[in-house]
Amino acid sequence: MADETILFEATIKPHRSLSPRGLRLVLAAIGLACVLDAVVFTLIGAWPVGGFAGLELILAAVLLRLNARAARASEVLLLTEAELRVVRTDLQGRRAEKVLPPAWLTVQLEERPGRVSGLWLGTRGAREEVARSLGEDEKRDLARALREALHTWRNPRFDNPQLAE
Repeated sequence: MADETILFEATIKPHRSLSPRGLRLVLAAIGLACVLDAVVFTLIGAWPVGGFAGLELILAAVLLRLNARAARASEVLLLTEAELRVVRTDLQGRRAEKVLPPAWLTVQLEERPGRVSGLWLGTRGAREEVARSLGEDEKRDLARALREALHTWRNPRFDNPQLAE
């Protein structure tokens, strides 16, 4: 594998719009809103609201942290002349690999009414869904690029100087 030429490579990571600094700012804003709510409701005599505001802040922090941790996941598609390797890394850092032979590989977009299409790689008895975290347009672009790479590999253009005019 080390000496094989890479024909196509795509790295897929879930999109996260918040940087770590942005995450801290959002949590600070939510915390400020929760404290203000707790103070206002405590002043008008509804003191139990303060506890719920604290729970709300803790829940928001946990959910935003889980969302940020999910950004560690990735998927790599690596096409060489011998194989198409799908390497998935989950949020704990565990890696799983699936190897498909590229000779009979098909790239299919499966339409799902009301949902994002599925991108499937199929070959002789094996089928693998890839790029689950991508949106519709990104999946179409990835499918087109992978089909082009497979087509280029299957139909090489030879430069024969004897045939040149």
